[in-house]
Amino acid sequence: MRGLVDDVADFAAEAARHGLPARRREATTRAVLDTVGVMVLGSTQPIRHTVLAVTGQWGALPESTVIGHPERMPGASAAFVNGTLAHCMDFDDTHLPSVLHPSSSVVPAALAVAEAAGTDGPRLLDAVAVGTEVCIRLGMAGYDEERRNSVFFDRGQHATSICGAVGSAVAAAMVLSGDAATIAAAGSIAASMSSGLIEANRTGGTVKRIQTGWAAHCGVTAAQLAVAGLTGPPTVLEGRFGFFRAFCGERAWPQRVTDGLGDRWHADQLHVKPYPCNHFTHTVIDAALELRRRGVRPAGVRAVELGVAEPVLRTIAEPAAAKAAPATGYAAAFSGPYAFAAALAGGGGLGVHVQDFDDTAVRRADVLELAAKVRCHADAECTRIFPDQLPSRVTVHLADGRTERVSCLSNRGGPGRPLTDAELDLKFSLNTGTGYDPADTAAIGQEIRRLTTTPDVRPTMKLLRTHHCGGMP
Repeated sequence: MRGLVDDVADFAAEAARHGLPARRREATTRAVLDTVGVMVLGSTQPIRHTVLAVTGQWGALPESTVIGHPERMPGASAAFVNGTLAHCMDFDDTHLPSVLHPSSSVVPAALAVAEAAGTDGPRLLDAVAVGTEVCIRLGMAGYDEERRNSVFFDRGQHATSICGAVGSAVAAAMVLSGDAATIAAAGSIAASMSSGLIEANRTGGTVKRIQTGWAAHCGVTAAQLAVAGLTGPPTVLEGRFGFFRAFCGERAWPQRVTDGLGDRWHADQLHVKPYPCNHFTHTVIDAALELRRRGVRPAGVRAVELGVAEPVLRTIAEPAAAKAAPATGYAAAFSGPYAFAAALAGGGGLGVHVQDFDDTAVRRADVLELAAKVRCHADAECTRIFPDQLPSRVTVHLADGRTERVSCLSNRGGPGRPLTDAELDLKFSLNTGTGYDPADTAAIGQEIRRLTTTPDVRPTMKLLRTHHCGGMP
């Protein structure tokens, strides 16, 4: 019996055998560059100590690099730590309309096994590209086009980690084997490991920060088990007791996993985040930056009306009091009023950066005073566009009686408004500069861009092994 996972595996094996086009590899290099930069930034956060304390007890086989750590770890352990670092700052890329963050699990998983195996750069990039595509297609199979929302999210599930485990397994198996039967087994095994809840978005806790890391860990482990001979059911995705029925109930469209596979790439709809905060706030920041360009400053603002898509309100606007005065920097990253105020006040990086979302920044009196003046509401036009984009429309009433209006209906960093190479490099250098000096930052970036031709990824990973400045010890 054959199932959808076999069709996916055939495509992946073909890509591993013959390689993907140069254009696809170049696009994937941008995703790897962005994700590595975000991982370095994440390595400066306290969560790094938490996951290292645990993974350090799992074994000591020196296979794969952990960002900023002098000792290598077993591949699955390194994937877990690096996957956690990739997502913990909410600065990783996003696919719309599935609202998945595929690179934060697939890239760490593929890097870990590629380093352990001494894989060449092109094979690594092909594995990342296919694993990312599989992750996204699983998410799209659980996307309700009529309701314009993810069924996974409706049911309280973190689609990024659930789908990311399978995508990571496919990528890892492509690196380790390239054989269709092994890739199918890896994907099928990982489906039993998929997990992730998003209740932490509502009521707190730091567990969401590790979920992409756990997906990467699952992917590497599943691929290793598949290589060792473990198998899974061929109908693991579409079966009566399979992936989609378990996670989405009756509301799933499994055929989307393979429709147009190889001809249409959902990964072309990836959005690279310019700002280190929840993606729903990004056009809010864009609007604030446009108002700032027009000369508007916080002291001159009397009131702000912030219109967003109706489904976004529960994430970035409710409860209103908590969003107007976030308790922590991490909470501020999920606040529309705070993000608007921080950007209008003048932030770092490409408009706002990590220093605008730390525990000190959230106590700035001028930012909090402005955030308290922001009133959020559902905007019909924004709701119609969501979630193909995450739009916002802002009306600012000024103290001098004037009114300024800004509509931001598409996201910066998406396929319609991509970051330039210079902007992507700035984001990378700012993130990587938290752990490395400028010369090493430049060397790391150059090595990643050479992945399209490099014969061995291990020298690239060696550069990431130890922080040289700024990072946490």
